Amino acid sequence: MEKWGADAFRGDRLDRPGDWGICFLADWCPFCREYLPLFKKLDGVAPFPLAVADVTDLESPLWDTFHIEVIPTLVAFRAGKAIWRKDGVRMVGLNAKDLDELRKALAR
Repeated sequence: MEKWGADAFRGDRLDRPGDWGICFLADWCPFCREYLPLFKKLDGVAPFPLAVADVTDLESPLWDTFHIEVIPTLVAFRAGKAIWRKDGVRMVGLNAKDLDELRKALAR
């Protein structure tokens, strides 16, 4: 699974063609570390590629560009544009149900 920084984006657009499921994560976040194995299970199974947007650095422009307040955060991109988003819940994170929602968003 690819891990990207801000250079994978042009403003709020993903600089990649097609559909993508992106999870914004930080190495220091315990909820991100807990969620990453669930996210990785979808890799190679989903009909779209997955990647991690690394926001470990609190100075990363991705925080402001995507108005991220809670991580992990899932974003579905189609042709570079964000079409769906699920923010993590403070002190909880995300769960497997959120991955199902990501799949449904990119199946439309």
